[in-house]
Amino acid sequence: MRLPHRPLGQGQPWRHRPGLIAVPIGLIVAIMAVDLVTGADIHLGPLLVVAPAITAAIGGPRLTAVIGALAVGAEVALSAIFGRLTTADQQAQIGAILAVSLFLVAFRIVFERHEQTLDQTRLVADVAQKVLLRPLPSRIGPLRIASLYIAAEAEARIGGDLYAAVRARQGTRIMIGDVRGKGLAAVGDAALLLGAFRAAAHRRPPLPRLVAHLHNTVYWDVAEPTAGPDADECFVTAAVLEIPDRGEQIQLINCGHPSPLLVRDGEVTPLAVREPSLPLGLGGDLTEDDYACEPFAYRDGDLILIFTDGVIEARDAKGVFYPLAERLAAYKDSGPQELIDHVHADLLAHTGGTLNDDVALVAIQRCP
Repeated sequence: MRLPHRPLGQGQPWRHRPGLIAVPIGLIVAIMAVDLVTGADIHLGPLLVVAPAITAAIGGPRLTAVIGALAVGAEVALSAIFGRLTTADQQAQIGAILAVSLFLVAFRIVFERHEQTLDQTRLVADVAQKVLLRPLPSRIGPLRIASLYIAAEAEARIGGDLYAAVRARQGTRIMIGDVRGKGLAAVGDAALLLGAFRAAAHRRPPLPRLVAHLHNTVYWDVAEPTAGPDADECFVTAAVLEIPDRGEQIQLINCGHPSPLLVRDGEVTPLAVREPSLPLGLGGDLTEDDYACEPFAYRDGDLILIFTDGVIEARDAKGVFYPLAERLAAYKDSGPQELIDHVHADLLAHTGGTLNDDVALVAIQRCP
């Protein structure tokens, strides 16, 4: 696949705010005017180097070269007006402005090349994330769904948090998980688990058998001799829900993951299982007998929020954790997308816009 190429200077601030070009040009004009007014005894020409220096911060190499040429031309013009063009001191000043301008142009060229490489990397990561963490549809059967993924690092696109929904016969299966590893190993485990879930969930095996399959997929991948030195640190906390199209009950298996929250008539209830299972990948080779579903009431209009611990472990400036259940109790709207938007905005306000961990959220509502 050929990725688009960005021309030099395309992402510079002056292209979005052309008025910025007036700043270095205005400086050149102002320095020349003041130098002419103060006379030959005061030499302000060397200050002209400020113009290309500022341009390098707001423009690309071409614009920096143009402003540098204007600065050199202005210094030559001032030298000619005051009759000192042939003096060694004046020629040294002209050479210095020229040298600095050339250095700034070279710097901008190198910086632009680096930005192009970074842009290509970001684009590849965006494509990879869309393949790995497919956006959930807004409607699956009788369910309305909204989801959100936020990377902790501003430049990150892929992390260890994951979610997926699969339409099975007469129901929907939804999984959320958090890989407890780091780097490419975490991304690889997330991709492996998502692939296993999507391949098996639609065949409608009993939920314990499905979760045992997911566990063994992670476990045996970690046990491979080629898994790498960091593989022993990798495991996955996960919650897997089965929501039938009919009836007023859902089934849940929780493998060491934060309990989903049920929002009903302004009340928030954790869907806490009595016997949580080990995280996926821990505990050896397991069978469906090692897992048990737990039922929970789920009526028309109820909202379920599943999330990773990056939400409830987010802290404010005083170190206070984000009180998710408390905030949900004060939530008055009624749709999953509105709920996700509300939690997103409230979470960023709580943390001051900075997150220390990836965050994944999925809201599910059964429609009448």
